[in-house]
Amino acid sequence: METISWEEFAKVELRVGRVLSAEPFPEARKPAYVLHVDFGPDIGIKKSSAQITRRYEPQALVGRLVVGVVNFPKKQIGPLMSECLVTGFHDEHGDVVLCVPDQDVPLGAKLL
Repeated sequence: METISWEEFAKVELRVGRVLSAEPFPEARKPAYVLHVDFGPDIGIKKSSAQITRRYEPQALVGRLVVGVVNFPKKQIGPLMSECLVTGFHDEHGDVVLCVPDQDVPLGAKLL
């Protein structure tokens, strides 16, 4: 495993956001949802493609807190311009489980 410096880690903007909407993304190569995530007044609402369809239903995602990287460059995914990366972990079957705070924190709070 490669090590990084604290300064390199500090550049990654891992922020808390709340899922406002989640819709199927049929144009994606792998099953995915389009998420609209509110990262608070300083960052705003960002779109993301999330391959989390095997573990989550769209309506169950709305209102949930998630952790996202908000300072990656935008990425074109089919017809969608993804503006953030919603984070998660692969389970033993390779399905993505969301990385989430275990209590409420302010939208836009930075992971320390």
